[in-house]
Formats: sequence, structure tokens, C-alpha cells
Amino acid sequence: MKDLAELAKLDAIAQAELCASGELSAAELWSACMERIAILNPLLRAVVTPASGPSTARHAGPLFGVPFLMKDSSPWPGLRWSLGARLFGARVTQQQTEYGRRLEEAGLVCAGKTALSEFGLLPSTETLLEGATLNPWNLARSPLGSSGGSAVAVAAGLVPLAHANDGGGSIRAPASACGLFGFKPSRGRTVVANRSGSEFVNMTSEHCLSRSVRDSALFLSITEDRSLSRPVGFVREPSTRRLRIGTWTTSMIGKEPEPAVLRAHERTISLLRALGHQVEPIAAPRYEMPALADAYYLIAGAAVANVVDTIDRTRGEPVQSGELEPFTWALVDALADCLRDPVVDSLALFARAVGIYTEATRPFDLVLTPTVGVESVPLGYLSPILARETLHERAMVVLGHTAIHNIAGCPAMSVPLHWSDAGLPMGAQFAAAPGEEALLLALAYELEQAEPWQQRWPSYSIPSLAASHSATIGAPSP
Repeated sequence: MKDLAELAKLDAIAQAELCASGELSAAELWSACMERIAILNPLLRAVVTPASGPSTARHAGPLFGVPFLMKDSSPWPGLRWSLGARLFGARVTQQQTEYGRRLEEAGLVCAGKTALSEFGLLPSTETLLEGATLNPWNLARSPLGSSGGSAVAVAAGLVPLAHANDGGGSIRAPASACGLFGFKPSRGRTVVANRSGSEFVNMTSEHCLSRSVRDSALFLSITEDRSLSRPVGFVREPSTRRLRIGTWTTSMIGKEPEPAVLRAHERTISLLRALGHQVEPIAAPRYEMPALADAYYLIAGAAVANVVDTIDRTRGEPVQSGELEPFTWALVDALADCLRDPVVDSLALFARAVGIYTEATRPFDLVLTPTVGVESVPLGYLSPILARETLHERAMVVLGHTAIHNIAGCPAMSVPLHWSDAGLPMGAQFAAAPGEEALLLALAYELEQAEPWQQRWPSYSIPSLAASHSATIGAPSP
């Protein structure tokens, strides 16, 4: 069997090819994955519920035998489904979704569940239930979130890809922080992964975090709703089409990125122009702030309030104060202060914001911005015990370039093109009009060829640890 480090370097498609050729069995892929998780997860805390025993692929699909991880925002039969909340910390479900069935039919094998913020409300991965998940590039920095557990697991080489979802930047922000490819499909592109009908869930797109573009593209073809009039299918290669790309750097709250992020952004523009694309700086759209940011969290609070109300009506006792984090309670409490229907007013604000965004971006094939306006944030910067006002402000620092695409239902992606002088990854974000996933993926393949990133590994990853161990063993005696 190939050693752990060599297997960790392979993307999901390459691992499936080994299995299909008979060079490795699905059981061997599973065993190697469990060993990698055992080595690094006690430090990084990316996986919150490992699968309890050996598993085998049930279907001979295109990713037969490949282990992956499911974000704990969604159920998986036989595993705990906590949503990052102490309220559900002991819940184990046998429920499977249509989304999960698609993954099983593709041959993927679930090795466990990954960490997130409570209900995915904050762009971080630290909870009172699980503690903090650590960024493998720098253990003192946040991997962001809410799909931080999935991002850390892939960045560290525990699995080649992991399920994630994105309600305001929750795929793209951790992809940027962890040096991964993070793709958010258009609203309604994939089959259902969550049966809740809340407006917050409606803004959320399901997908994955990966090291290769082709893994992400295949994953999308597996999970997309095939009843749509314009299916994407499996985008396999770059396009010869040259694109007109609009670009700006100012965030939704009117802030300019940090100098390291601006330098990376300028390098992205130079790369695109060298590849023959037309890049045009334009003024950033100006939104009704801070009202739009408040509306976003009122929509999130309404979703949580519905959960609390359901528990209160169906359980013998109401939800207790210690079962949810202070920030979550603060969102629920904020709804009580609204004199009008907060959802109706929030959706009206969203509609106006979509109009502003659409008008600004209409002349272009794609738009380019930084993914996150800061190089990194320390652990604790988005702790759920901080005041609601502080967390609102800090969350928009992280999500200031990403949340508009959820509101507008656009596809968007974070591409790991740059590392700072401190050795921290920073993503470049591209977005397209709703339904134009293929345009983004074709560009992603081109960028991956021009600036390969797959061989860059953080210090706290299986390949880096193996290299360090070999160097130590091979070093001459003093």
C-alpha cells in the first residue's frame, strides 16, 4: 500500500483511479484515512465525530472507495448531528438526505463529521460544544468558517475533499484561510441537503472544499439538480474564451483590504491580463449599510428562533440558556425588538441590494475581488461569547466581499493563488451571474495550470510531517 503521505497528496479522483485499477482496495483507502485522522486530528480538531468503524463503499460510482467528511450542518446515518450546538450535542440520527444519497451513489465513504460554528452563524469554527479548530498554516490563527472543520481536514491531508456549505462566505472564507479551492454554486443548483424552509437556508449553497478544481467540478456534477433546464455537468477543462472581468476591492461596509491582500489582488490582475483576459477596475457597489448587514442576521435569527420554538413545543421543557451560545441567544432576542415583520423588511432590503449588484456587474462576464479583506484573524476574534454588536462588525470584516453572492444567488469561488510574506494563504474571489458555474470552473482550471497550488502544504499536514520526519532521519549526526 502507498504510504500515508503519498496517499494524502492525491486528490479524490486520483484515489478513485487507484481503487478502480485494483492497485488499492476501498478498505485500504479507508484504513489510511483513519490513520491520518488519528495522527493530526487530536491537535487540529477538525473532525468532531469520526465514523465508529470500518466502512465500505456501497455503490460503484466515479469516486468509489474515496473517504470524505460531512460538515455537521447536515445529517448522516449513524453519526451525531449536533449543528455545533450543545442543544443537539447528544443527537444521533439515521436520517439521510437526497444530497447524501447522491454522494453515496458516487461511491464516497463518510469517515465522519466536521466542526462548524453553532448553526453556521459565524464565519469561524470555535464553539462552546467543541472548542476551537486550529488552522494548520498557523495554529494561533483562525481557519475561519463556518466550514472551517472541512477546510482544515482537507488542508492537512486527512481527506482529499469534504462537504461544506456557504450561507454568506462559509465555503469561500475558510478556503482562503486554508489555501484551498472553494466553490459556491448558484442558489438552487444542487439537490436538497436540508429540509428546513427558512430564508437563511434558502441563501445557503451546498458543495465541498477540495485541493483540485477537477474534484470540485465532479462533486458538483454529482450533486446538481438534473431537472434544471441548463445543467452544468462535469466541467473538465479550461476554455479558450477570453473574459471581460470587472474588479474592485472595497468591501460591502466600505472598508479597503489590508496591504497584503491588496498586493495579492494586484498580482491576480496581472496574472489575468497575462493570460489574455480584460480586467477593468470599477467602483464598488454601495449598499444600504449597516441596515443590510442587520437584515442578514435578522434572517439568520429567524431561522434559529424557529428551531427554538419547535423544541419548546415538542420537548418537555423549553430550551435552556446554557444549551445555546450567547451570540445565538442575542440573535433570537433581537427579533423581539422588531416592531415590524423582520423577514419581510429584510427581504425587501435584499431585493434592493441585488438590484445594485446586478446593475454594477451587468457589463462583465465575471467579477474579481479579494475573498477576505484581512490576511488572517486570531483565534478568539469571532468567539461566540463576545457581544452581538462586536460580532456583527467583525463578521462583516470577514464576509464583506462574499455575502452579497448569497443574497443574489450567484455562483462564486475562492482560488488559492497567493501566500503572504508570513506564509499565510489568501484567496482571490471570482463571481458570475446565476447559472454560470461552468464559466467559473473553466477559469479555475486555467488559473490552476498557470499558478499550481496543490503541492503547497501547511506545516501541520500529513505530507509536511512526513517530509520533516524523513529529513530528521536522514540528517547527519552532530
